[in-house]
Amino acid sequence: MTSLAGATQDEVRRSNLALVLTMLHRHGPRSRSQIVASTGLNRSTVGDLVSELVALGLARESAGVGQGVGRPSLVVEPVAGAAVVVALDIRVERSVASLYGLGGELLARHERRHHQPSFTTLVRHVAELTQRVLARAPAGAAWVGTGVGVPGVVRTEDGLVRFAPNLGWVDVPLGNDLSEALSQRSGWSPPLQVRNDADLGARAEHLRGSGRGADTLVFLTGDIGIGGGMLVDGRPLTGAGGYGGEFGHMRVNPRGIICRCGARGCWETEIGRLALMRNAGVDEDTEVGVLLQEAESGNRQAMAAIERVAGWLGVGLANLVNIVNPQVVVLGGHLHHVYAVAGPRVDREVGRALTAAREQVRVTVTDLGGDATLIGAGELAFASLLEDPVGILAACERAS
Repeated sequence: MTSLAGATQDEVRRSNLALVLTMLHRHGPRSRSQIVASTGLNRSTVGDLVSELVALGLARESAGVGQGVGRPSLVVEPVAGAAVVVALDIRVERSVASLYGLGGELLARHERRHHQPSFTTLVRHVAELTQRVLARAPAGAAWVGTGVGVPGVVRTEDGLVRFAPNLGWVDVPLGNDLSEALSQRSGWSPPLQVRNDADLGARAEHLRGSGRGADTLVFLTGDIGIGGGMLVDGRPLTGAGGYGGEFGHMRVNPRGIICRCGARGCWETEIGRLALMRNAGVDEDTEVGVLLQEAESGNRQAMAAIERVAGWLGVGLANLVNIVNPQVVVLGGHLHHVYAVAGPRVDREVGRALTAAREQVRVTVTDLGGDATLIGAGELAFASLLEDPVGILAACERAS
C-alpha cells in the first residue's frame, strides 16, 4: 500500500476514492458497512466517497436486505456501462477482442482467424475487431483504456514487440501502430498498453481466477509455444525492460532439439503442444482434445507422449518452485489438460524441489480457461481509471 504520509487532503481523498472503486470493481457489490470494515475508513468518509462515485456515474446504490434490528445498510455496486475497456489477445492463429464494463462484466466479444498475415494486415484486422466490440458499448460509456496481449517479448514503455518467434516478429512497433490505427478509425484512442500474454494471464488468475488470495504466483500456459508470468508480493515481476518471465526458453535438455529462438533444449521444445504431437507421432495440427481421447481409449503412444511432457513439465516447475517460492502455480492452455491426465507424474517431479519451498506451493489449473489473457488485458486497461477515476473520466470527456 502506498504511504500517504505528508500527502495533501486532496491526495488522500483521491487515494481513498481509488480504494473504494477498486474494491467494487474487483469484488462486486458491497454494503457501506462492508466497505467501512474492509477499508478501515470511517462511515462518514465512506458515505462521502460513495456519493462522489455515484455522482460520477461509476456506482449506484440500492437498499440492502435487513438482518436483525435497524435499518439495512445501502448496497453499492459498480455500473458496468459507465466505463469500458477493450481487451485484445493476438494469437498465432486468431485475434480476439472483448469489451469489458466496470466490474469486469463481459459486454461483447468477437474473434477473427488468420494464417500468417503481414504485420500491417494484422493491425488492420485488430483495429476492425476493436470497432466491432466498441459498437456494443452502452450509450454514454467512457472508453478508458485498451490492453493488448501478445505471445512475445514486449518493451512495456511503448509496446514494441522485440521478439515473437511464433508470429515471426522482430522489433515490431505494435503499440504505436495499433494506437495510431485506432485513433484514425475512432477519432481518438485512450492509452493503449501491450504486454506479454502470459504476464496478463498471471494478472487475471491473481485477481479473478485460481490464484485469488495468493500474492506470489506463477502462471504457465501452452499454445503453440509456452508462456509464463509471475507475481511476487502481488506485483508483476517482469524485469528491467519488461522482458522477464520467458520460462519457455529456460534450457532444460542440452541434448534436446533446436528451439524457434535458436537455442537447443528450451523447455518449450519439451512441453509445448508441438512436442506433445511429435512424441505422439501425429500431425502437428492435431487437436489436443483428439490426442487426449486417444490416450483415454488406450493408445499407448498417446499416453506415453503425455507422460513424457508431464515429466518435463514437472522438472521445469521444480526449478521455478526453488527460484520463485510461489504459493500457487496455475496451468493453462494444453498444460491444463496434461495435468488433468498425468498430474501424478508432474507432482512427483515437483516433489523433487527443495522441501521448504515445495511445502508451500499448490499446483492447480486455470479457472479462466482460454480467456485469461483477455481478462488480464482488461484489468490492465482499467488500472488508470481505478487509480484516478476523476482525472481519467475528465480526460475522456475532453478527448471525445
